Amino acid sequence: MLNPAPRLALYLLTTPLALVLALPVAAQVTAQTPDDQFKAIYTAEWTWRQSLLASGEDNVDTGIAPHLPDVSAKSQGERLAYWQGIESKLAAIDQTALSRENRINFQIYKGQIDAYVAEGRFREYEKPVNSDSSFWSDLAYVTEANFHTVQDYRNYLSQLNDMPRYFDQQIVNMRAGLKRHFTPPQVTLTGREVSVRTVIEAKPQDGVFYKPFLTMPATIPADIQADLRAQAVKAITASVVPAHKTLYAFLTTDYIPHAQTALGASQLPDGAAYYQSKIREYTTLDLPPAQIHQIGLEQMALIRAQMLDVMKAVHFDGDLPAFLAFLRTDPQFYAKTPQDLLDRAAWTAKRFDGVAGKWFGRLPRQRFGIVPVAPEIAPFYTSGRGGPGTYYVNTYDLKSRPLFQLTALTLHESAPGHAFQMPLALENKTLPEFRQKTYISAYGEGWALYSEYLGVEMGMYETPYDRFGYLSYQAWRAARLVVDTGIHAQGWTRAQAQAYLRENTALSEHEIETEVDRYISWPGQALSYYLGEMAIRDARAKAEQALGDRFNIRAFHDAVLELGSVPLPVLAAHIDAFIANGGVGPYPDEEK
Repeated sequence: MLNPAPRLALYLLTTPLALVLALPVAAQVTAQTPDDQFKAIYTAEWTWRQSLLASGEDNVDTGIAPHLPDVSAKSQGERLAYWQGIESKLAAIDQTALSRENRINFQIYKGQIDAYVAEGRFREYEKPVNSDSSFWSDLAYVTEANFHTVQDYRNYLSQLNDMPRYFDQQIVNMRAGLKRHFTPPQVTLTGREVSVRTVIEAKPQDGVFYKPFLTMPATIPADIQADLRAQAVKAITASVVPAHKTLYAFLTTDYIPHAQTALGASQLPDGAAYYQSKIREYTTLDLPPAQIHQIGLEQMALIRAQMLDVMKAVHFDGDLPAFLAFLRTDPQFYAKTPQDLLDRAAWTAKRFDGVAGKWFGRLPRQRFGIVPVAPEIAPFYTSGRGGPGTYYVNTYDLKSRPLFQLTALTLHESAPGHAFQMPLALENKTLPEFRQKTYISAYGEGWALYSEYLGVEMGMYETPYDRFGYLSYQAWRAARLVVDTGIHAQGWTRAQAQAYLRENTALSEHEIETEVDRYISWPGQALSYYLGEMAIRDARAKAEQALGDRFNIRAFHDAVLELGSVPLPVLAAHIDAFIANGGVGPYPDEEK
């Protein structure tokens, strides 16, 4: 799973409609050709959308914005109206008259706008929290790498001082969601207030919001550094801590005690339509829940058969439940210290570097670091998370972090997964920015899961236990198809979902609990992984069969990764064009 900062988070966007209307007149003039008209629409909207970003944590080159967003209901309504207007403009364009490249751009762009409109219609901003991420914890992801100038630090201080207003607006929205029973299920919120209390109790210089001031660029004079640090202490004391105190009181007194107890999205307001909108957003497909559920059951049966083969290879005397119990409890499979776990993750990442050139023609310039998950959120966090520049490894509760699954986790979250694919998109300047800098879960998570599969061919799983760890991770993602639809469309209980993961994967008990809570509180997201991987593997199988000896794995991977983040139907069409051109490029020569 990727670092949460790059997600299409509607609540991170803000501006009054007046700013939209103030866009340059040239951007509003009807273009003469469909291509020009489409470009004018997406250029103006993207400029507006970028102006709404709360801060520069998503991309190091954007700097730090001087404000936190306006997330009031009024501003949310204005944004929805604007995006609905964009939908109307897109509907007026003759897609058949667009160039080939713009027909692709159109499909990708329209999917983004449709997702924003759906989130606005269902008032997703009234639920800005799930079991492992939230609007308050997202603010803590700014790191020293985002800061380059004195102005960046001053802008960040402005954000810190703006926190009371921002938190107050979020609380108003959450109260509105609470009133209409649009909240995460109560069981998934238990203990989530701890990260808020940690900020309240920490000394200003020891807290997460002071971290950017610990190491500052040498180009900033010492006296200015000292002044900025003093202002940071003042801002944390006068603004950050009071905002968190208000939030803590709201969470513990009102929100968590009165959150809905029902688990399924289908039981939310307009629940069936809401869940289908999340399926569409996260999978880019219009599959009904029952069909997705059945796919998961079928894939699980295939994976389980492979698990039994590994058990035979290690001469285990017992059934699958006994083997899973052995893997969960034998000390040989667990790191003794947090540093041991980090070191093993780093070693695995470097092993991939040694074979990368055999499998990819184009490598990203951006490198990534390996960082432990912050202790205040680690108890409820996934095992790892990655994105441009960083691979987060959860070192909390080491007995829940088996080493036999670490290779698959590392391939998924670092390279060739999220910390590889996303930089390649950012570095591909031939793409419009709305393709470079946005993330579509079905593609991104599908690619990361395919990266785990690729580890088999690359020889990354050195022991049968590592191979079983890979299969356990595959089963985990296939199980998500069953569990997510089971909870949100078929009335499954939390215990039922936990039992399904316990019986079919080698995940630890702690991971099973946190993962199920994530699926409960984040409808549809879990569906993107396996469906996305299946799309990539199906596309590859089609290319291999059609091209035969002409098939080149490096060219295929480059063709997939050159797209940026796209809907799955766009990926399939792109590989069809790759095949038509003999496996050496995206399009037939005669159509260029």
